[in-house]
Amino acid sequence: MIKSYWHTGFVVRDIDRAIAFYRDGLGLHLIGTKDVEGKPISNLVGYEKAFLKEAFFSIEPGKKTSDSNILALIEYASPRTSKAMSSERNYVAAAHIAFFVDDVDAAYERLLAHGAIKLNPPAEVVEGQKSCYIQDPDGNWIELVQLSS
Repeated sequence: MIKSYWHTGFVVRDIDRAIAFYRDGLGLHLIGTKDVEGKPISNLVGYEKAFLKEAFFSIEPGKKTSDSNILALIEYASPRTSKAMSSERNYVAAAHIAFFVDDVDAAYERLLAHGAIKLNPPAEVVEGQKSCYIQDPDGNWIELVQLSS
């Protein structure tokens, strides 16, 4: 029934700040941005008069928003909310996205410099794998993983 994996979506407070974090901090390639409003998107997300600002990223340059393995960032310009999910990793419905990196320590430090929220520094989790969890400025969880060669 399923044909392929398309994207992961994170809700953010400020799309411009989130774009800078994922592009400049994490090094993802910005595919594009768009604003979406009207009855079709309102029906999809279940909010009347919904207005969303979206940004799409890939690991590789040259991808399109219709390609697979895309990260979608979504700012709900309307309706606005100040509510945030719990920052606890063990809550039901808590989610994260994981990326393989060449140097987990350098990636960790670069993301902290771009506004990431730290949990713990990178550590060897199992033999040959050094990892850490970190949050983007909006509290979305990111796992960084470095595998030994």
